[in-house]
Amino acid sequence: MSRQPAPVAASAHPAVRKYARHVNPAFVRLLGVLGYGRLFVRARDVWVWDHQGRRYLDCLAGFGAVNLGHNHPRLIERLRSFLTEEALNLCHVGPAPHAADLAEALARLTGGELSVCLFSSSGAEAVEAGLKLARAATRRTDLLYCEGGFHGTNLGTLSVMGSPRLRRPFEPLLGGCTAVHFGDLAALEKALAGGRVAAFLVEPIQAEAGVVLPPPGYLAEAQRLCRKHGALLVLDEVQTGLGRTGTFFACQAEGLVPDVLALAKSLGGSIAPVAATLTRPDLHARAYGALDRFDLHSSTFAGNAFSCVAGLETLKIIEDEGLVANAAARGAELLAGLRGRLSGHPLVRAVRGRGLLVGVELGPTDAGLLNRLAPGLVELVSRQVFGQWVAVRLLERGVLCQPASQQWNVLRLEPPLTAKPEHVAEAVDAVGAVLGDYRGLLPLLKDVSKRLVRQLLARWKF
Repeated sequence: MSRQPAPVAASAHPAVRKYARHVNPAFVRLLGVLGYGRLFVRARDVWVWDHQGRRYLDCLAGFGAVNLGHNHPRLIERLRSFLTEEALNLCHVGPAPHAADLAEALARLTGGELSVCLFSSSGAEAVEAGLKLARAATRRTDLLYCEGGFHGTNLGTLSVMGSPRLRRPFEPLLGGCTAVHFGDLAALEKALAGGRVAAFLVEPIQAEAGVVLPPPGYLAEAQRLCRKHGALLVLDEVQTGLGRTGTFFACQAEGLVPDVLALAKSLGGSIAPVAATLTRPDLHARAYGALDRFDLHSSTFAGNAFSCVAGLETLKIIEDEGLVANAAARGAELLAGLRGRLSGHPLVRAVRGRGLLVGVELGPTDAGLLNRLAPGLVELVSRQVFGQWVAVRLLERGVLCQPASQQWNVLRLEPPLTAKPEHVAEAVDAVGAVLGDYRGLLPLLKDVSKRLVRQLLARWKF
């Protein structure tokens, strides 16, 4: 793929100025530091376009929220049809038929074991619903989570957030929340042994920590330990669920069904906000089964008809189009292609992932003189600059992606599940070409410095 011509700065566009003034000024400034800023205005399937008509292959997919691809025509048609039906969208004084349909469909996907569903609008809400349920059902207070875990930025989910940077400005948070090392079963059992833990919250794969996979069998053994000590296993599949990792739920790779399963992101087909917290009926009965407890968990737009119709159609599309199998096949191609193209690269430590959730870890290896003489410097530059710079260079070649939010030295590739072999090949070629320019630290520092100088001169108009 040839390099795209440099775009005219998007910062002059009225929408960008308005966003900077009324939504998030610091974000807009950050986008302009290395020249990443674009104004994306249109999307279809695996492609997005900026305001100047330039097309980009989307290998970010809304951080896993666009499993169906952008604006899936079948989903749009179903939602258009729904809006002509004069259906009751919000109903708080009786059963909601569309919510019942979606809950039943989700229950079937768990084999019927998790047959009760709490609806909400976001992943953080879905996780918090699971933690509330665990406390109410077990009558215990303590919560365990993993270092590196990411579960949302609400006050409750920040209490079980693995990133100190995100937690620190809002402390003190909820008490009784303790972190254990991801993948360390001995540490987990030690933390469970006190008999006060209501739930162990964990992601099957830590996407934001750098696409970190646990040791084989970790989740199944964690479930056994939770049951032994009377705690619930709460799985956050907000990003890994709905086919992303090559099985419908990532936990199915270990053949387990958790006590609580949190879903969101792509459940609404990237159009409607909808999230779900699935659990067993006995646990739900313990938490909310009494007549004076039925309303202890609720949300105004939870289970609204429009979002539930979107969720139900999304599930049908995933099944009808074989997107789970496609994610497994395309993911295998992506892993194999990147590993082959980047083998022996002195600044590529690992290529890992499952399905269409893949990370390329950048940093010092045993190859190269500077890697051996100053590994700390190479590590620092990799964590602070390299991943973001590679993302900028890929954007200039027409590929949209980002580093993992908590590990900037891990480039994350997460395209829609509708990706075809030619899209995978295009992504592999682009990543290989960009990283081929940086087989040492000096070319990287030279290019970054030149870009920063140009940005400063343009800003100050020298």
